[in-house]
Amino acid sequence: MKHTTNDIQTLHTVTEYTRFYDLPAPAHPLLTLIDLGAANQQAVARGGKGVHKPVALQLYTVFLKRNLNGLLYYGHRPYDFSEGVMGFSAPGQVFAVDPSLDTTQVTGWMLVFHPDLLRKYPVSKRIGSYGFFAYAVHEALHLSEQEEVQLGRLLDNLRAECDRPIDAFSQDVLVGQVDLLLTYADRFYTRQFVTRRSVEHDRDEGSLLSRFETALTDYFAQETDHPLPTVQFFADKLNVSPAYLSDLLRILTGQNTQQHIHHALIEKAKRLLLTTSLSVNETAFQLGFEYPQYFSRLFKSKTGLSPVAFRFSAQ
Repeated sequence: MKHTTNDIQTLHTVTEYTRFYDLPAPAHPLLTLIDLGAANQQAVARGGKGVHKPVALQLYTVFLKRNLNGLLYYGHRPYDFSEGVMGFSAPGQVFAVDPSLDTTQVTGWMLVFHPDLLRKYPVSKRIGSYGFFAYAVHEALHLSEQEEVQLGRLLDNLRAECDRPIDAFSQDVLVGQVDLLLTYADRFYTRQFVTRRSVEHDRDEGSLLSRFETALTDYFAQETDHPLPTVQFFADKLNVSPAYLSDLLRILTGQNTQQHIHHALIEKAKRLLLTTSLSVNETAFQLGFEYPQYFSRLFKSKTGLSPVAFRFSAQ
């Protein structure tokens, strides 16, 4: 399933997500936990037919769904839920529902959280290493009965914390529980896919997308100073032309190569601003900017805040 840029709706915040799908407003601005059974009952009562437009989320999702009958698309490939119930998506990836999919009987839950929730915590570095968030994975996670019970306990604790009034400890507790949930998911995925065979081919578009995603993550995971990456750099690394790479990314994700680079750059900038004592100028130089004012201008255009204001707002 391929889309044009105009087909894809981009959702940047948890509030935008809940409004788009006509769900209850989130109790926490950076995280919400959705009861899919209750949400579907409300949608049916209102006569809703669901939203099938492709969506590019600038959010993380972790979801467990039952009673699906039809196709989901992750990127441009079908996401296989025929023998599994749990799935994941990462910021910048496109998720779509086939119009034939009947969601009226779906039960389960969905956790939606913004990357900024994790920004000041060690899990913000580690989350990029979890393969189940990558486009390369197109198989849902099948949980054993014992595994589902374990996750159920975690979700009960997370739901209880979400229902509490926000205080000085709320984010620490929520992040700790999300971190534990992801650790369990990593254990369960490792168990399921020890012998999993790749369904991709080197020349397949999905493989190119996955390799670009990996190259981008690896580049910005470097802790030493390095130059700003260019579209040409990644095109050369993937042995394609810059135009082809940007066109492919635009079709599959709604964003071209430069937009993906800027997104990864800003995410790393946020982490440096919140987890180090580097000045704004030092942050700019570490990210590869020759002139710090260019960094500040780009950061404000993407976040609406100057680097100094962003650092202050998170204190």
